[in-house]
Amino acid sequence: MPSYEPDFRLDDYQAADDRVDEQFSQHIAGDQDMLTVLAEHHTSDDRHSFYVLHNQSVTWDTPGKPQMVALHLQRDVAARTFRFDHAELPLPAMAQSWLIARGCPEDKTLLSRDTGTAPADDATRTLEERLRGDGDHFALLTSYTRDSPPEQTTVLLRACDEREPLPFRVLLEEIDTDAWTHTLREGGFTTFEAATRWWEAHWYGEDVPLPAPPASDRRAALPSTPGRPVPPAPPRGHSR
Repeated sequence: MPSYEPDFRLDDYQAADDRVDEQFSQHIAGDQDMLTVLAEHHTSDDRHSFYVLHNQSVTWDTPGKPQMVALHLQRDVAARTFRFDHAELPLPAMAQSWLIARGCPEDKTLLSRDTGTAPADDATRTLEERLRGDGDHFALLTSYTRDSPPEQTTVLLRACDEREPLPFRVLLEEIDTDAWTHTLREGGFTTFEAATRWWEAHWYGEDVPLPAPPASDRRAALPSTPGRPVPPAPPRGHSR
């Protein structure tokens, strides 16, 4: 990834209140020199900025934490103050979906060619496109990002619609560090227990394919408000 530290365009701006100042320092500014911009967009009136960021500091943080940050900055250009909203998410497509739900044009969230790995196949590109657009069908329960070989990210989602026949979905992203590409696949499960059995078997090296979601509903999606509904305990096996 290129070393591209973000410019938040906050010269002559101050936080709207003490809480915003504290939260921005804690979640964004404190790691600014470790953040890499993967995509950004600024509205013509300078009131809104949207960023897809990679947080390199997570590598030395709690193992498995999401490394993507979606950031929406909102400026009051008259008062010269700002507010912000952000989410820490495991996949770029999830960060893109979060920003799109907050008004960022989809094409402005796309990663430039010199950032990260490239999709290895059409299946990956199709799934990522669907993830960007389906921001309100599934909620994030848990994820694990492994940045040591084999590099991969596993994500567990739950349907917001109780009528969904396969309410639990697993997303698996695998990185090919030689070709500098990645694949993304989706599996559907009827119960949380079935999803976590697959997760644990995969974690311990078993060759277990992901069961495909229904052909009539090949949508995996992300929450417009991450973490809704309240997640159960995450799958076991979360140690390097």
